[in-house]
Amino acid sequence: MRVEIWSDIACPWCYVGKARFERALRDFPHRDRVEVVHRSFELDPGRAKGDVEPVITMLTRKYGMSEEQARAGEDRLGAQAAAEGLEYRTRGRDHGGTFDMHRLLHLAKERGRQEALLDLLYRANFAEERSVFGDDERLVELAVAAGLDADEARAVLADPAAYADEVRADEREAAELGARGVPFFVLDRAYGVSGAQPVEVFAQALARAWGERPPLKPVPGGDADVCGPDGCAVPGR
Repeated sequence: MRVEIWSDIACPWCYVGKARFERALRDFPHRDRVEVVHRSFELDPGRAKGDVEPVITMLTRKYGMSEEQARAGEDRLGAQAAAEGLEYRTRGRDHGGTFDMHRLLHLAKERGRQEALLDLLYRANFAEERSVFGDDERLVELAVAAGLDADEARAVLADPAAYADEVRADEREAAELGARGVPFFVLDRAYGVSGAQPVEVFAQALARAWGERPPLKPVPGGDADVCGPDGCAVPGR
């Protein structure tokens, strides 16, 4: 079974939702047969690379809330993250564009290091003091920590076209599937789960999607040679 997760590194509920989904997956009896694929979704597409501002400033500007309301919201998010064992800095974080991070995540996917890089990006953005926005060398450091080659990561960041089509394709697909926000989880292209749901909801979704998988339909045809636990049939001489 395949689970696709659309998310953005700047999204606190994606950070929390990933942890909740992983808790459900750990207890899922068929977890070893579940493939998880992470897909791109930008909350702030088109934002210029150097356009970086404090999170509190972004919240007051974008949602029309007061600074007091924005700080209270961050405190509540911090408590939700802590409940999942996640570190979360409620003050002093920055907000910016995530396009370059998504491009690096597609490189990491090709190299089998996507999950490692995503976890490092989340932690760097939500728990560490140094900003991940507008600093290519910071992203290179995280890519190397995830097991990628530094020169290859720099080359991707230096070329705005590298993996850009892959990011845009993910985003178009999210729109086609009806995703208007993230996190958005799609199980075997049969069920969609929107938001950082409780662990129990993810567990129910996994069980339902697994239980309702259609059986394989054999294509009509004659017998053919196969290999099995007892070996392979030897063609007659």
